[in-house]
Amino acid sequence: MLQLGNRSPFALERTLTPRLITVTTWSISQVAEKCVLSQHTLRWYERIGLIGPMARASDGHRSFTDADLDWITVITKLRETGMPVSDMQRYAELVRSGGGEAERLALLKRHREAVRRALAAQRDCLKLLNTKIDVYTRRTRERADAGTEPSQGRDQECEPPS
Repeated sequence: MLQLGNRSPFALERTLTPRLITVTTWSISQVAEKCVLSQHTLRWYERIGLIGPMARASDGHRSFTDADLDWITVITKLRETGMPVSDMQRYAELVRSGGGEAERLALLKRHREAVRRALAAQRDCLKLLNTKIDVYTRRTRERADAGTEPSQGRDQECEPPS
C-alpha cells in the first residue's frame, strides 16, 4: 500500500478501473502478409469452407480476428504437411460442428502416419545427397592436391540405369 503524507493508506490494487475489451481485427491484406499467403488463397479457403464465412466490416470488407489467424495457422500447417484439401475440409467441418472428436482424432492419426512415411523417404534422400556430396568433396580435394584435372567422361557411379 502507498502512504500519502498523514492520509490513510491508498490501496492501488483496490482502485476501480474501467475494463476495456478490445478485439483486434485484420484486413485480408494484413492477414495475407502475416500468414504468408495470397489474398486469393484466403478467399479460396473461405469459398471451400476451410475458413469462415468471415465477418464483414461496415465497408463490406472481410474482417479477421486473432482466432481466425490462429485457425489459418493450423490449416496452413496441415497443408504444408501434405494433407489433402478434402481431409482439411472434413477436419474444418468437424471442428466447426464442435463434435466428431473421435473422427478428428482418426483423421489426424492417419495423416500423421503419412507424414512419418514422407519424412522417412526424405531422410533416405538426404542420406543419398550427403553421400554424393562427400564423394565429390573427397574427389575434388584429391584432384586439387594431386594437381590433376577431372576426367571429361562421366563417372560410372553417376550413370543413370539403362
